[in-house]
Amino acid sequence: MKDFIKHWFTEFGIELSQLQMGLVMVGVIVIISLLIHWLFHKVMVKVVDKMTRKSRHIWRAILFEKKLFSRLALTVQGIIIFIQINLWLNPEGALFTWLQTLTLLWITLFLLLTLFSLVNGLGYMARQHERTRDLPIQGFLQAIKLVFTVVAIIFMIAVVVNKSPTLIISGLGAMAAVLMLVFKDPLLGFVAGIQLSVNDMLRIGDWLEMPSYGADGDVIEIGLTTVKVQNWDKTITTIPTYALISDSFKNWQGMTQSGGRRIMRSIYIDVTSVKFMDDELMERLSQASLLAPYLEEKNQEIKAYNSEHDFNMELKINGRRLTNLGTLRAYLVNMLKNHPGIHQEMTLMVRQQAAENQGIPLQIYAFTNTTVWAEYEAIQSDIFDHIYAVMDAFDLRIHQSPGSADVRFLRETLAQSTAAKQQPETLPAEGEIKHVSESPRT
Repeated sequence: MKDFIKHWFTEFGIELSQLQMGLVMVGVIVIISLLIHWLFHKVMVKVVDKMTRKSRHIWRAILFEKKLFSRLALTVQGIIIFIQINLWLNPEGALFTWLQTLTLLWITLFLLLTLFSLVNGLGYMARQHERTRDLPIQGFLQAIKLVFTVVAIIFMIAVVVNKSPTLIISGLGAMAAVLMLVFKDPLLGFVAGIQLSVNDMLRIGDWLEMPSYGADGDVIEIGLTTVKVQNWDKTITTIPTYALISDSFKNWQGMTQSGGRRIMRSIYIDVTSVKFMDDELMERLSQASLLAPYLEEKNQEIKAYNSEHDFNMELKINGRRLTNLGTLRAYLVNMLKNHPGIHQEMTLMVRQQAAENQGIPLQIYAFTNTTVWAEYEAIQSDIFDHIYAVMDAFDLRIHQSPGSADVRFLRETLAQSTAAKQQPETLPAEGEIKHVSESPRT
């Protein structure tokens, strides 16, 4: 080709110098490159796009939405230009060296971008697949990109300085400490990502709670160096990936998958309100549908036991008796077993804990049959609204610290009592005094 062009110019009486001939060949290379570019990007892309327009395969999205095909075409163009430079230009000229260097840089850059598109395409496919949709693969993809980038940079440096890449790599040994310092977070994040993935500790969409970082919400991204959590107030918290391995965190996904969310809350009973059930309270509570079977069964059991041992029931410490607190526990258990919002296949109990300064803790331990936050809170609130309201029916009182209104009432009561004591006694009338004076002495 080179000899043909030179002979063609000679026929027209034009003698070209070596530099001029090199410029002409560069022009030919540019023209051929433009034709190839037009062929790839204007013809082949449209043909392939037309053929796959009606296809539902994911690979079409990889080829076109991720720009894999166009970047690969640019890489091939660079390779063709590099071949033309070696065929048509003088290897001893400066133009050959510069163009060859620029072409190698071009090939390396677009090859790197092609690999990036391929990695992004694989990530896109993983997100579309049901089994891999929630896996933390974003960190792996970023780590692969980082490796490709480092290799590309080493190769580019080797091309610019005209040295073998092995010499560059061997020279990096002296910079290992610096590289470890610079890439500390990516390396730690990569290792943490492997542990998170292998142990299935965290997935995108999980509810993560990590108070040390102020995170409480859904995981929206798991990257190489950071994990993004969208909190319930719609703020975004960024957590270092390695912190999920070195520190502790709570993953609520198990609760979501179980289908039930735990209620574990206590109410504090005033100790002085606990007593044995008397006949009046027994008769009143026997009218409750949830308590009638329990009270009838317990009364028969207790009467049989007391009769068998012939206790003197006039003394309260003798025999067995029902208490209002124990009856309340039985009532709450039956209420929870009949509540439409409580999961009946999970743990359900009402337990009394050790007494404290605030009173006797009576704890409700059960699970709702929904994990939706708003529904869970509504069910829990309804249950405790009811408990607070029925407490009076059992002659029980809930412990409550004195408030400002209680202190004000007590102060006013004491003031009235003191004023009544300090008021002088009323003197008797004149007639009463005379009557007293005329009375005979005894």
